[in-house]
Amino acid sequence: MRPLQISPDTAVKLAEKLKVPIEHLMHMPQHILLQKIAELAKEEAGKSSDEAASKEPENNK
Repeated sequence: MRPLQISPDTAVKLAEKLKVPIEHLMHMPQHILLQKIAELAKEEAGKSSDEAASKEPENNK
């Protein structure tokens, strides 16, 4: 299996977000990496929707 074809900057950012060493990330099978990225995106979408809901003004007057 060959290493992923991503830039060093992208590898560093993904390793930080996924909390894995860069060496593990570079040799991770592509389908597993895509699955982890999808999970990360789902978590961030959930966080952003929670933040948006908490910032909405309440009309309880």
